[in-house]
Amino acid sequence: MNEVFGNAKIVDPGQGRVITGTVVVRDGVIADVVEGALDNGVTVDCGGHYLAPGIVDIGVKVCEPGERHKESFGSAGAAAAAGGVTTMVTRPDTTPDIDTPEVLEFQTRRATEASPVRIAPMAALTKGREGREMVEIGFLQDAGAVAFTDCDRVVENTKVFSRCLTYARSLGALVMAHVQEPGLSTGAAATSGKFASLRGIPAVTPMAERMALDRDIALIEMTGARYHADQITTARALPALERAKNNGLDMTAGVSIHHLTLNELDVADYRTFFKVKPPLRSEDDRIAVIEAVKSGLIDCISSMHTPQDEESKRLPFEVAASGAVGLETLLPAALRLFHAGQLDLPTLFRALSLNPAKRLGLPQGRMEKGAPADLILFNANTPFVLNRETLRSKSKNTPFDGARMQGRVTGTWVGGRRVFGGDNA
Repeated sequence: MNEVFGNAKIVDPGQGRVITGTVVVRDGVIADVVEGALDNGVTVDCGGHYLAPGIVDIGVKVCEPGERHKESFGSAGAAAAAGGVTTMVTRPDTTPDIDTPEVLEFQTRRATEASPVRIAPMAALTKGREGREMVEIGFLQDAGAVAFTDCDRVVENTKVFSRCLTYARSLGALVMAHVQEPGLSTGAAATSGKFASLRGIPAVTPMAERMALDRDIALIEMTGARYHADQITTARALPALERAKNNGLDMTAGVSIHHLTLNELDVADYRTFFKVKPPLRSEDDRIAVIEAVKSGLIDCISSMHTPQDEESKRLPFEVAASGAVGLETLLPAALRLFHAGQLDLPTLFRALSLNPAKRLGLPQGRMEKGAPADLILFNANTPFVLNRETLRSKSKNTPFDGARMQGRVTGTWVGGRRVFGGDNA
């Protein structure tokens, strides 16, 4: 549990800098971050590669209980460790849903037994995620829930949602919501426009995101609740988000790595591995969202890891299941933005590690004295062609299959203990 990481390019998202130096770890905690080299005692030679805080990934679906054939805590944890994700913030859209303390405690126990990385579980906001009856938020908080969400199901009844927000506010609980107007977005598989029309794919206007966000902003203003929008993916939603933040609402937002690195043209051949929710957007939207991450308007980047088996994906595009795995591809995909000069590494890790941890009240995601020693070592320049069959996830539904990527994790530590790389590779 005691290590001295020397000859490292240290990524410090809190200070917004990259320095060459040494990180000292004692008893699973960062004891010191030193600029420059130490004369002796180095136990891990980083070889001049980048050492960064482990990724805190909000919105990971692990299919326990109910669908272990798609993903288990063992396979998800192995994929996370290989991808530099040291904390998986798990979704409650399992079978059954995580809507009672008993089911949450089962999930937490399974995670502790099987996963080499940390688990921070979220619970459902309404029973069965049906949008009708609020869960026991207080009891679920006591059982370890870090946030409450119905995932991609929108709570359509405004009175029910406002009551949930009011009660969550009284307990200081964070509510995460999916911002898509359900009347417009139900059944959509692409973003509306000329491309979707030419391909004959049912589509949804980007305004569906803006409309849902406007509703939620009004309810946050009314209730004073803590709120996180799971994915902001369109340029039209950004002014409303900026106004809400400038007005002092306790509101943050995230975006998936797929919406930052892919666009609507990627579904040209009806490749269902590119079908995600919300659908991939225009290139103009993609660039606008990257700029929003750069400015800090969008706070978090996540994988939105959603395993689907072959039977769910090998279907016509319109009826195929949505979602893509992303635990192992999150970092190399994010490094595309770094290599393109669009985001620097401190900004990337502010969105990948620091901001998600801060929003959830977790001590991880920091490169500073006293923080947990959840660290990743990676070579940002290692080129490779992704082969989905080599992914550690049970499901292989990645849109990056066959893609040329750059950047590999060579070591992952959780609480100072190595969980990937070396003998754990």
